[in-house]
Amino acid sequence: MKQITKETEPQELQNWKAKENADWKPTYDDLRGTEKQAVKRALMVEQGFLCCYCERRLTEEDSHIEHFRPQNDPLCDPLDYGNLLCSCQNKIPKGHPRHCGNLKNDWFDEVLLISPLSADCEERFRFTGDGMIYPVSSDDDGAKNTICKIGLDIPKLNDLRKNAIAPFVDETLDEADFKSFVAGYLAQDADGRFGEFWMTIRYLFPMREN
Repeated sequence: MKQITKETEPQELQNWKAKENADWKPTYDDLRGTEKQAVKRALMVEQGFLCCYCERRLTEEDSHIEHFRPQNDPLCDPLDYGNLLCSCQNKIPKGHPRHCGNLKNDWFDEVLLISPLSADCEERFRFTGDGMIYPVSSDDDGAKNTICKIGLDIPKLNDLRKNAIAPFVDETLDEADFKSFVAGYLAQDADGRFGEFWMTIRYLFPMREN
C-alpha cells in the first residue's frame, strides 16, 4: 500500500460547495457532472494513477471515488476531500472478484483498517516473488484484517503482482541496467503515473532503486 499525500481539494469542488444557500445544501448525492469529474481526476493525479489500496492502474472507466470512512459514519462529512480516495473497480463484470473499495464497502475500523494516508502504511506489508502479500509483523492485526477485508490476497491480485515482478528477474540485465530499470519504474513518468504495484517492486528490490 503506497502512501498517499493529500492535496488541496480541486477548485471546482470548492466553487460548487460555495453555492450553498438557505434553499440548498450540497450533498454527495448531488455531486455529478463537471464537479465530480474534477474530484475524481484530482484524486487519480495525487495517487499517481494507482488504486489507493491494491496499486493497480486507475482508468476513468475502471475506478470510483472511495470514502475511506464510510458516508454512513456520523463522524464523516461525505464531501470532505481529505476522506476521499480513488479505488479501482467500477462496474464489475459477472464472475469477477470484488476487491479494494468494492469489497470493503461500508466496513471501517479505526484500528483494523490501515489507511493509505497513514505515514506507516508502507512499512506494514511485505511481498514475495510469487506475488503474495503478508503483514510484516505476524501480530499486526491491522495488516491482517486490511488484507482480508479489501481482498489484497485474492488470486487475481497475486497473479497481477507476480506478472509485474517477472520483468525484474530477467537474468540478461547487468547490474547497471537493472538499477536503471528499477529506478525508472519507481519514478513517475511524464504523465505523473507510477508503475503498477509500486510497493511490491520497491519492497523486493530496496537496494537497487537509486
